Amino acid sequence: MLRLYQFFYTLLSAFLIAVFVAAAQYAAWELVNRNADIADADQDIKGFAYSGYQRDQNPLQGGPYPGVDELTGDIDLLARYTRRIRTYSSLENADIVPLAGFRNMKVTIGIWLDKDTEKNAREIAAGIELARKYKHVERIIVGNETLLRKDMTLETLIPLLKEVKKATKKPVSTAEPYHVWLDNPELVKHVNFITLHLFPFHEKKELKEALAYAMERYDEVHAAYPRKKLVIGEIGWPSNGANEGAAIPSRVNEAEFIRSFLTAERTRTLDYFILEAFDQPWKVDLGDGAVQAFWGAFDVDRAAKFPLEGAMPPDIHWQEKAWNASFYAFFPMFLITFFLGGWSFMGRLWLALLVQASVTTLTLGIHIPFDTQYYPSQRDLIALVLLITATLVTIAVLLAHGYEFGEVLFKRVWKRRFTPLPALPPEEEPFVSIHLACYNEPPEMVIETIDSLARMHYRNFEVLVIDNNTADEALWKPVEAHMADMGPNFRFFHLEPWPGFKAGALNFALKETHPQARIIGVVDADYVVDPNWLSCLVPHFVEAPDVAVVQAPQAHRNWEGHVFQRMCNWEFDGFFRIGMHHRNERNALIQHGTMTLVRKASLDELGGWSEWCICEDSELGLRLLRQGHDTRYVDCVLGRGLTPANFAAIKTQRFRWAFGAMQILKAHLFGLLGIGKLSLAQRYHFLTGWFSWFGDALQLVFAFASLVWTILMLVAPQSFGLPVALLVVPMLGFMAFKAALGPILYRHSMDCPWRDILGASLLSAGISHAIARGIFAGIIKRKGKFVVTPKGWKKKGGWAFFSPIREETGLLLALLLSAWMMKTHIGLEEPAARAWIAVLLLETLPYFAALACQIAAYWPEKTPHHAIIPPAKAAEV
Repeated sequence: MLRLYQFFYTLLSAFLIAVFVAAAQYAAWELVNRNADIADADQDIKGFAYSGYQRDQNPLQGGPYPGVDELTGDIDLLARYTRRIRTYSSLENADIVPLAGFRNMKVTIGIWLDKDTEKNAREIAAGIELARKYKHVERIIVGNETLLRKDMTLETLIPLLKEVKKATKKPVSTAEPYHVWLDNPELVKHVNFITLHLFPFHEKKELKEALAYAMERYDEVHAAYPRKKLVIGEIGWPSNGANEGAAIPSRVNEAEFIRSFLTAERTRTLDYFILEAFDQPWKVDLGDGAVQAFWGAFDVDRAAKFPLEGAMPPDIHWQEKAWNASFYAFFPMFLITFFLGGWSFMGRLWLALLVQASVTTLTLGIHIPFDTQYYPSQRDLIALVLLITATLVTIAVLLAHGYEFGEVLFKRVWKRRFTPLPALPPEEEPFVSIHLACYNEPPEMVIETIDSLARMHYRNFEVLVIDNNTADEALWKPVEAHMADMGPNFRFFHLEPWPGFKAGALNFALKETHPQARIIGVVDADYVVDPNWLSCLVPHFVEAPDVAVVQAPQAHRNWEGHVFQRMCNWEFDGFFRIGMHHRNERNALIQHGTMTLVRKASLDELGGWSEWCICEDSELGLRLLRQGHDTRYVDCVLGRGLTPANFAAIKTQRFRWAFGAMQILKAHLFGLLGIGKLSLAQRYHFLTGWFSWFGDALQLVFAFASLVWTILMLVAPQSFGLPVALLVVPMLGFMAFKAALGPILYRHSMDCPWRDILGASLLSAGISHAIARGIFAGIIKRKGKFVVTPKGWKKKGGWAFFSPIREETGLLLALLLSAWMMKTHIGLEEPAARAWIAVLLLETLPYFAALACQIAAYWPEKTPHHAIIPPAKAAEV
C-alpha cells in the first residue's frame, strides 16, 4: 500500500512540476511580449511606396520578377488601405500601373536612373509612355536619390527632367533627402514639386523625438522654397536590422512611428507615401546593416507586421513559439521528474527548468527561417545550421552537467556509498599481487613508492616492479638494487625492448604473478600508499563475489607551496569528490591506473590489459562492466602521488586521456548502443561522460569557424552577414551558466577555498585546447603513443615559456584581433554585432586561461613554515 501511495505521489508531483514549469515558461513569454502602449491611427493612409518583389525575387540578379497574379494580389491588398501608390521603375513591373487603375488607385510612377545611360533612356521612354497612356498616373518622379548616390550630377539630371516635362503634361519631380534639396536650389527650378525623403532613423534620432525631427526638416525645406508643393516621397521606420545611434529598429518601434504619424493632426494636410508597402529581402545585399529589407508595413509574405489600432506585442508570433516550447518540453520534463522521484522537490524542479530552457532556445533557433523578422540568405542558413548544431551540443553538455549538479546537490539518499571495511584476519587474507610499471622515472621517487608498499599492514602480498624500455641504466639500476634487498616477495624486471606501453608491462607482470594471487593491485610509480590500502579495500572482494574492481581516489602530496601544483591538486580532486560518486551510483565507474584493485579471475577472463589502447585502465573497466561485473568506488584517500610537473606535462596527460577516450569509444560504440549486459544508466554515463571533452572540441571548431566567418564578414560584408543575435545570446548564456556549475559543486562538495576553486576552474579551462586536440587525434588516428606525465619540476626560461602554449597564444591573438576589427569596421550599434563580439571575446577565455596556467607554472615555489594539508573529505554513509 505504501509503495502504491509513493508511486502515485511521484506520478502526480512529476505531472505538477512539468505543468508548473511549462506554464511559467509561457507566462515568461507573455511578460516579455507585453503589449506596447501606442496610440491608434485615426486617419487613412494617403499612399504607399511600392515594390512588388516577393520572397526569393531579386532585381539585382536579373530576376525572377513578380508575375501578374502576384502583383494583382498586392494591389488588391493595398487597395484596402490606401488609394495611392508610388513606384520606382517604369521598365520593371510595369503591369502595376494598369492593375492599379482597375482598382481606381492613383499612381505616381518612378523612372529609375543610375550610371547606365542606355538603360536610363529606356526607362524614360517607358515612363513617358505610361504617363501618356494612363490617366490615373498623376505624377512622375524622375530618379530616386540619384544625386545622393552620386550616380549623376546636377548638370546631367536637369536635362532629363526637362525631357520628361516636355513629353508629358504630368507634374514632374525627382526624389532626394531634405539636405540635397537645401544644397541645390537650382534643382528646385526644374521640378513641378519637391519629392522629399524624411528618415529620422538614418539621422540616428531616438524614436520619441523622431517624428518631430522629421517635421522640422519638412518645415526647413518648405521655408526655403515656400512656393513649391512638397510631397513626402518616403517616410517610415524599419522593423529590424542594425541600430543607428539612438535609433533602434523593431516591429514595435515601426508601429509606434507610423501610428503616431497617422495620429498627428498635421498629417491630414500632408501629401506623403509610407515607406514602404512590403519588406524587400533582396535589399539585404545593399548593406546598411540589412536594415533596408525591413521598412515594409507588411512582411514579405504579405502579412501585416502591426495593426493600425489595438494591442501591439513585440513578437506577434510569441504565442505559437511559447506553446511549441511548452508542448515539446512537457513530456521530457514529466519523465525526468518521475524517474528521479528519489530527488528532492528542488532537484526535480531544477532539472525540469533546465530542460525547458533548452527546448525554448531550440524553438527560437528553429523558428528563425520561418520568422518574418528575419530574411536569412542561403549563407545565413548555413551559419544558422552551424549555430543550432553548436547549440545542440552545448545543450547536451549542459544537461549532462546539470544532471550531475542536481544529483550532488539534491539527491536525498545515495544507494551506493562504499566505505573502508574492517581488516580481515591474517589467515583469511587473499593473496594480492601489486604491479608497478615505470618508464624513465626518477629512481628515488620509485624507491619511495616501493618502501611505502613495504610498510603496509597487509601481510599476504607481493610487489612486481616492471621497468620497460628505460635506456638509461642510471634510472633503473638503483631501483633494481633496492628491490634486491627487499625479500623474495619484491621482484624487479627490466624489459627492453618491450611493446604495448604500460599495458604491455602489466601483461608481462600478469605472467609473472604468484599462482596464489586472487587480486591484482596497480599503483603508479610516484604514489606513496597508506599502510591500510589493502587492509580496508580487499574485504570488498570477500564481501561480494561479483565485485571485479575496487577503486580508491587519486590524491596528491607536496602541492601546498606551489601555485600551479595547488591548481592541479584541486582540479584532479573535483572529479574524485564529485564525478566518481555520480558514476558509482549506477555502477558506471571510470577505472584508473593507480590505487586500483582488480579480481584476477575477471582480468584473466578478459585476456588481460588491452595494449592497443593508451588508456588501458579505463578500457578494462568498461570491458568488465560489459561482462556484468560490479565495481566499487571507496572515497577514502589511501595513497598520494605527485602532481604533473608543469603545464606542458598536464597538457600531455590530458591529450593522452582524450585520445584514449576516443579509442575506447570507437572500439566499444556498438557495445554501448547495441544489445548487451550494460544497463541504460551505464550506457548513459559512458556515452555522455565525454560530453564535456566533446564540448572542448566543439569550442575549438567554433573558434576557427568564428575567425573564418569574421574574416568573411570583413572582406565581403554584402555576402556574409552577422549571425542572428537571437540564437547567439542564449548560447552565451548557456556557456556562462555551464562555467558557473563547477565552482558551485566544488563549494558544496569539498573543503576548498574560493581561491583554489578559481585556480581549479582556470586549469580546467586552460587544458581544454589540449583535450580538443586529443579528441580529434583520437577520432582520426587508430594508434597513439603513451607518454609518461613528467612529475619532476624543470624550470625553463626565455622563449621556452611560450613553447607549450604557442597554439593557444596564436588563437588568443587571432580572436582578440578579430573582435577589435569587428568593433572598428562594423561597430557596436547593432545588437547582433555586440553579441558576435561577445562570442569572440568569450572564446578567448580558454586561451587566456592557458596563458595564466603557464604563468602559474613558472611562479616561484613558496616554502611554508608548516605544510597544511586539508583532510580529504571521506564518503558519508
